[in-house]
Amino acid sequence: MEFKTIIEPFRIHSVASIAMTTESERSEFIEEVGYNLFSLHSDNVLIDLLTDSGTGAMSRNQWAAIQRGDESYAGSPSWLNFKAAVQNLFPFTHIIPTHQGRAAEKILFTAIGGAGKVIPSNTHFDTTRANIEYSQAEAVDLVIAEGKDPANLHPFKGNMDLVALEQLIKNTGVENIPVVMMTITNNSGGGQPVSLENLHAVSAICKKYSIPFFLDACRFAENAWFIREREAGQSRREVIDIVREIARLADGMTMSAKKDPLGNIGGWLALNDDGLAAICRNLLILTEGFPTYGGLAGRDLEALAVGLTEVVSHDYLRYRIQSTAYLGNALHEMGIPVVLPIGGHAVYIDAKALLPHIPALQYPGQGLAIELYKAGGIRGCEIGSVMFGRKPDGSEVPAAMELVRLAIPRRTYTQSHIDYVIEVCAEVLKRAPSLTGYSIIKEPPSLRHFTSEFAPI
Repeated sequence: MEFKTIIEPFRIHSVASIAMTTESERSEFIEEVGYNLFSLHSDNVLIDLLTDSGTGAMSRNQWAAIQRGDESYAGSPSWLNFKAAVQNLFPFTHIIPTHQGRAAEKILFTAIGGAGKVIPSNTHFDTTRANIEYSQAEAVDLVIAEGKDPANLHPFKGNMDLVALEQLIKNTGVENIPVVMMTITNNSGGGQPVSLENLHAVSAICKKYSIPFFLDACRFAENAWFIREREAGQSRREVIDIVREIARLADGMTMSAKKDPLGNIGGWLALNDDGLAAICRNLLILTEGFPTYGGLAGRDLEALAVGLTEVVSHDYLRYRIQSTAYLGNALHEMGIPVVLPIGGHAVYIDAKALLPHIPALQYPGQGLAIELYKAGGIRGCEIGSVMFGRKPDGSEVPAAMELVRLAIPRRTYTQSHIDYVIEVCAEVLKRAPSLTGYSIIKEPPSLRHFTSEFAPI
């Protein structure tokens, strides 16, 4: 028998207190930091949905593994445990640990990027795009048309446009495309999955033109679960087998282990090319650490090795996807426009549809995120023209979508916390017609959403 209540498949082992604040206090806090939610002190946040990166709760088995951490500088047994756990899922020849995903991106694109190079993806996320552009290469997004329509119910809106990919290769020249990337799940597009069929097709195109195919795979388990749930012929398969099939299609990967591997820190770059691996290891030594720890403590490597076994559990993934959908479906039913179908790690509110009176370059997503914080202490993240509107030449154009991401930390909040989020969203819905936009009064040259300061218009 199926029951309606979604229960967490774990017991709470330890707790951290949440400081309760008032709306007037929160209005002062957000003004003091220039209306940038990244700049808030976390003690002044009630429900922190800014990101699911490194914010989850580790299991008691992970904490126990930390006690086994061996801090030898080179050749630690903790490194061997970590490497074995990674290759159990992703059997690439070379595993290069890093302190987090953007470090793996920095090393990879330093090695293969450069002026004149073009790197396509379904949709590059913020640090991926920034590292590509820092190398003076061009980042190109080729997600399918359905992926740009928040209300479209296509089950795999993270898929890459195959026709557009081949056309880009022909127009750009194989020699100018060092790699094709695929982000699973597609974070910037609403946490939407990529189908196994599409992954096979992209892999085949890459093989046809002898272009390496890499995964940005930080939410690989959630993507594999969606394949199991939504794709024909996959429903009886084990998630771990789907993950291994995905890995076999690729030539390499970058990973932020702060997402699906259930770590608070960590990442890796994995690949099969011996020559490229040698270049990347030398860059690793220069910027991160020796190749058997890569900027991580041995205890972190041990915790990640355990997390990689826990994340492919069907009980965990069922709870993870259903609990995110619980929030998304509730917002949809009350009339708040959200990206559909609901993704795996987050609910994305369509700020453009909710706040049509605010022009894109007055940042409706930022305005909505600020109001969610003021009303109920919920910290979300704008994914729209603040994050993606400014181009490398300094010009600014509206992003394809104006979203607010409510990212759910793994194994952290209970259903009552999410019910509170739903109540706060209902209150903000009432206020929506009166909300105004924001202007940027101070911004850095890149990744401006992290440190810009804003003023209400």
